[in-house]
Amino acid sequence: MFVIGLTGGLGSGKSTVAEMLRELGAVVLNADQIGHQVYAPGGPAYDEVVAAFGPSVLAPDGTVDRRRLAGIVFQDPQALQRLNAITHPRIREGIRQRLDELAAQGARVAVLEAALLLEAGWDDMVDEVWVTVAPAEVAARRAAERSGISLEEALARVRAQMPIEERARRGHVVIRTDCSLEETRQQVEREWGRLMARLAAKGR
Repeated sequence: MFVIGLTGGLGSGKSTVAEMLRELGAVVLNADQIGHQVYAPGGPAYDEVVAAFGPSVLAPDGTVDRRRLAGIVFQDPQALQRLNAITHPRIREGIRQRLDELAAQGARVAVLEAALLLEAGWDDMVDEVWVTVAPAEVAARRAAERSGISLEEALARVRAQMPIEERARRGHVVIRTDCSLEETRQQVEREWGRLMARLAAKGR
C-alpha cells in the first residue's frame, strides 16, 4: 500500500484536497479524528490531559473541550509541548494501527491527512509528503470563517505554525490553494495521474 502524507497549515485547504483524493480512489485517514478518540473519556490520553491541565478544560458532559484547551496551549509554548508529549505518541499508535488495517484490507493508496505530520515526525510512516499551501492572510480568513474565531486570532495561529516555505521544502508535491476550486482540482488530478503512472511502472 502506498501512503501519501497530506499536510498543510490551518486554513490551507487540506481537507478539500483530501476529499478530492478520496473521489479519485484513495482511502483517507484523518489524524484529527484519531486525536478525538485519544482525547475521549476512556481514551488513552484523557486522564493525563485532565491531570496536566485541570478540570477547567472539560466541557459539562465530561469531554475535553478542545477549543478551550487550544486557547491555553496556543498562548504558552511550554503547555503546548506538554500536551504534545502526552498526545502525539498515542495518536501515532492509532495511525499505525489504522494503516496496518487498511493494508490488510488491500487498499492501494491511503492518504494520511495530518496538520502536524512534519512537526510530530509522523512523516516516517508515509511514502510521500503532499503539502497544501496558501498565503497567511488567505488561510487565516478561511480559518476565521470556518471556526468563528477572530481574524486576528486566526492569523496569530497561522503564523505560529511551521512556515509555508519550510513545509514546501519538505514536501514531494506542493498544491497551491490560493486559486479557484477548479484550479486546485486540476493540480490534484495531475499529481494523482503522475502517482498512478509511477506505481504502475513499479508494478504496484
